[in-house]
Amino acid sequence: QVQLVESGGGLVQAGGSLRLSCAASGRTSSDYAMGWFRQAPGKEREFVAAISRSGSTTYYADSVKGRFTISRDNAKNTLYLQMNNLKLEDTAVYYCAAAARYTNTGVRNKYDYWGQGSQVTVSS
Repeated sequence: QVQLVESGGGLVQAGGSLRLSCAASGRTSSDYAMGWFRQAPGKEREFVAAISRSGSTTYYADSVKGRFTISRDNAKNTLYLQMNNLKLEDTAVYYCAAAARYTNTGVRNKYDYWGQGSQVTVSS
């Protein structure tokens, strides 16, 4: 089992940048493929980005491709999401998640563990 805690969210103007972090504890994070999802008010939780156990492969939703970068530091048991050129529609609660049996998937129910979420608000 792994516990996940996100940090780094906040308020930023459109066009700005933020970096989210997700600290993992419990089992070694390199045992899991990892992902980021987000949920805006009144909407379903949607896939943002995923990364393999080693960090060698990544996968992005079309809406964030070219603006967001997912990465991980297994020595620090930490997952990151660098978000650049933020848009109003990126406003959401962002969740990190860990998958024990799948990799680079955007399917929500393939992930076994979830963090509590971190609010990102983009203003005009």
